[in-house]
Amino acid sequence: MERIASKQNKKVKELKKLATAKGRKKSDQHLIESWHLVQEAINNLPKKDVISIFVTDDQYLEHGSDLKDLNVISISDEIASEIASTSTTQGIFALCKINNQSLLDVKLDGAWLLLDDIQDPGNIGTMVRTADAAGFAGVIFGDGTASQYNSKVQRSMQGSQFHIKLVKAPLSSAVEKLKLQKTPIYGTELNPDAVNYKEITPLSDFALIMGNEGNGMNKSLLKETTNNLYIPIKGKAESLNVAIAAAVIMFQIIK
Repeated sequence: MERIASKQNKKVKELKKLATAKGRKKSDQHLIESWHLVQEAINNLPKKDVISIFVTDDQYLEHGSDLKDLNVISISDEIASEIASTSTTQGIFALCKINNQSLLDVKLDGAWLLLDDIQDPGNIGTMVRTADAAGFAGVIFGDGTASQYNSKVQRSMQGSQFHIKLVKAPLSSAVEKLKLQKTPIYGTELNPDAVNYKEITPLSDFALIMGNEGNGMNKSLLKETTNNLYIPIKGKAESLNVAIAAAVIMFQIIK
């Protein structure tokens, strides 16, 4: 088994570059960390897409039996800290191929969540996990939305990224495709014409758009929806966190 102990090792330098969008785009690879995410990747990705596993001695002793037939590279604790995106690391990483699906690659059947300029990694992760739990087919990351390969987004998705389809695409194109196949599209905005989300008959096939944390949905998208939904607020809070609002609506309107 190959061993890396020097920070000057070429592979270490390449792994550190994956912390940036530019580095990921250039290499067409991304790095995930923690045994939970590594295990999800091993169990759900095609074997060819899991390029290498980087693991400290302690982690190899614990999980080595689950890493058979994979390209495993031993690293020191110092190297693990060097390539980690967190202040404390579990000491196990997977280098994976980026597999960006386009709208041409997927059928927009079932329920889909569309993210319009969502920027907070925690909100994105919560929404992807909720979509997974609610039985959605996939999530579309629209313009302005943080990358699914951002390390914080990866951690916050907690493995759900390997269970449902994730697509990067302009939401205008997604909406056009959905309208051509006559799929209902629901936006989210509180206005005089908006509909109480509880009045929507649960469906198996639909799209739900959630807008930016501060500015809400893009106005041009609001004009293209079947209905725009709102959640009645009974207390004194001005609004709900976007991820909480998405969860409330998703579980209510999916059949």
